[in-house]
Amino acid sequence: MALGMLKNESDKMVGLEGGSNNKNAKIFILFFTVAICCLVYYHSNTYHLEFLPNSYNSIFSWSTQDLKQGDLMPLSSTNNDSIITGKKSTRRENNLTSTKKKQSKLKKVLKEAAMADKTVIITALNAAWTAPNSTFDLFLESFKIGNNTKSLLKHVVVVALDKTAYSRCLEIHTHCYALITKGVDFSGEKKYMSDDYLKMMWKRTDFLRIVLQMGYNFIFTDADILWFRRPFAHFYSHDDFQIACDHYLHDSFNLDNYPNGGFKFVKSNNQTIQFYKFWYSSRKTYPETNEQDVLNIIKYDSFLKKIGLKIRFLDTAYFGGFCEPSKDLNYVCTMHANCCIGLGNKIHDLRMALDDWKYYMALPSGERKSKIYTWTVPRICG
Repeated sequence: MALGMLKNESDKMVGLEGGSNNKNAKIFILFFTVAICCLVYYHSNTYHLEFLPNSYNSIFSWSTQDLKQGDLMPLSSTNNDSIITGKKSTRRENNLTSTKKKQSKLKKVLKEAAMADKTVIITALNAAWTAPNSTFDLFLESFKIGNNTKSLLKHVVVVALDKTAYSRCLEIHTHCYALITKGVDFSGEKKYMSDDYLKMMWKRTDFLRIVLQMGYNFIFTDADILWFRRPFAHFYSHDDFQIACDHYLHDSFNLDNYPNGGFKFVKSNNQTIQFYKFWYSSRKTYPETNEQDVLNIIKYDSFLKKIGLKIRFLDTAYFGGFCEPSKDLNYVCTMHANCCIGLGNKIHDLRMALDDWKYYMALPSGERKSKIYTWTVPRICG
């Protein structure tokens, strides 16, 4: 139809021009006709291309950016991701399983060692302190020769901080628990305030929080403490957190007392659990500081009043140490080798303290009560 219309128009134009212009007119009409035909053909094909399937159009839609992304994408990326995710998932599951096993073991040990009121006596040791003739042997001996203290040994849980200490504990004691940290060696003697010493002290603090959360009260005692009498009569019945002192100011409520974290009686309740969490988190506020010095700071913190924690300080007349020895062996419950640096020095003076006690106990009952007997220690530690 379009070609017929063009032909009619060309006939009219030829008739108008006549003679000499016929040739030029025909050439112009020819070029004009070809141009119109090409234009019609082009629009016709474009129209049909717009309705091709998307899969066909996508062949022509690659971009340089897409190509680079494709080149950089690793082969089988989905499989690699799933493998990595699978490894992480397996690792998490293994960690959870390991944690549950440890908690189950701890619950078993605590249950077997607990008194009727769910109180346990806890001490923590490494290989250096559990070696034969070291502090652990002296610690156990004191229970055996103390005044009505031997029966307390069945309530003592020994927390071993390394494999050697755990093996040694199993040889000579009933209730042992392994608190071993991967990548950290707690086996050797740790110099006071060294990095490993601080890690060990804070590890111990956080462990005691776990014991509280499991519903157990505890008497924590360092293994360089000798037990000569049962301490319960000298604890305060209505207070949550009770702690011995390096120096006692003759007032159990006075926050200015100098606490010593080596001996404390703590009841399991919401107040003490919150306090132990706060205490442990405070290691970040006071880096390179041991748990006892941090306690000496936070004991004034308003958070303790907010949670309603009741603190009492124990009299050195009953719970003394080398810092401030008890004045009368007729009243002493425990003797602590505090204010003494060096394991060898501690062992020497603790042996002397045991000898003092043996001498005292060998005296006739009437003579013991009629006179004041005191310690010959500290010697090397003094």
